[in-house]
Amino acid sequence: MRDYLLTLCVTAAVTYLLTGPVRKFAIATGAMPEIRARDVHREPTPRLGGIAMFFGLCAGLLVADHLQNLNSVFELSNEPRALLSGAALIWLIGVLDDKFELDALIKLGAQMISAGVMVIQGLTILWLPIPGVGTVALTRGQGTLLTVALVVLTINAVNFVDGLDGLAAGMVCIAAAAFFLYAYRLWYGYTIEAAAPATLFAAILMGMCLGFLPHNMHPARIFMGDSGSMLIGLILAASAISITGQVDPDVLKLFEGSTREATHAALPVFIPLVLPLTIIAIPMADLILAIVRRTWNGQSPFAADRGHLHHRLLEIGHSHSRAVLIMYFWSALIAFGTLAYSVHSTSMWIVLTVVFLSAIGLVLLLLPRFAPRAPRWAESFVPPRYRRRRTVATEAADATVPVSVSVEEPMDERIPVPAGVNGSTAIGHRSRFTDRRKAGTPS
Repeated sequence: MRDYLLTLCVTAAVTYLLTGPVRKFAIATGAMPEIRARDVHREPTPRLGGIAMFFGLCAGLLVADHLQNLNSVFELSNEPRALLSGAALIWLIGVLDDKFELDALIKLGAQMISAGVMVIQGLTILWLPIPGVGTVALTRGQGTLLTVALVVLTINAVNFVDGLDGLAAGMVCIAAAAFFLYAYRLWYGYTIEAAAPATLFAAILMGMCLGFLPHNMHPARIFMGDSGSMLIGLILAASAISITGQVDPDVLKLFEGSTREATHAALPVFIPLVLPLTIIAIPMADLILAIVRRTWNGQSPFAADRGHLHHRLLEIGHSHSRAVLIMYFWSALIAFGTLAYSVHSTSMWIVLTVVFLSAIGLVLLLLPRFAPRAPRWAESFVPPRYRRRRTVATEAADATVPVSVSVEEPMDERIPVPAGVNGSTAIGHRSRFTDRRKAGTPS
């Protein structure tokens, strides 16, 4: 576990430290598209954050290769090299798209080729554990088609959800954390060495997202762009493929005894069929709804619009930060709920807890106007939007300075911040003001 944590920390540190220089590089090269109709942000923001994330991936793999306990992953398996090859290709296409806006069909073809590159090097689904049947071996063609389909669906699901500051990176980080716990338990608890690559991929993916999030939280100073969203989507899919296709359920002798007992015993092995789908359940639902909506309206499935789930949360009155937190909540509930059920499938408390938390999530969805306020003693630890409004007279009294006015005035008046390369606006001569208007309201 220490080696995995070290790899995670190195990946996060490299990603975090490189994001600043990458941001300035994006500004210098003009990788800052104009504001589009579907965008939520109000200022042109540099992309190409995927460059820092890719080098974080390379650093994580390099460190793991030199650790004694993780070196065997590279010696016994070709999957890390397969992942790096596919990731490099999809990352390169993403960088070109962030700069030159490539056609959607070109990106789709690049996604399929990247998946094919991984299949050629051995990162593919070889068999499937089917409840009540056992292990079903797949032909080379079936394994290739299933692998490519899973990679393309996961990449596009993550890409579709990348619409708010910090949303895609946070949701994928939650997914990677759940998958890491599952894969580590399969590797450590069941002593299955074939699960080690997936455990390493999940740890590195967590580090990439954690290192990028401080720069990407609202208001974002840089976007990951397609170079980042397609990259982390591919790594998430590769983790699922590694466990689903390489771990042989027959090694665990789980299909013995009665059908009911065998099904419960084999549940940790069946979970790879379900966990990747539950991890990306929210992005996948958004992807399916977007395709149906656009096709119904006579548009191309690849046409962009403002009908995604995060856009709808903004339309009903939720703030930017709250919409992101709600999406985090549902992603964590589904992913970790499935993970807990895989460990204790017979426990009714897990089901009741998931139902209770789901009810809380529904209440939060119905309270877009509710503004939580932190207590006085905790105000210095929370963002200004969660602090209580204070008057000029109150603040003056706290500072023991006499004042002659008692007119109430909010503390969050719009304070100008100079724009420029080192400012959050990145370009232009305008000053940036704190604007509390909701997205979609007229300027």
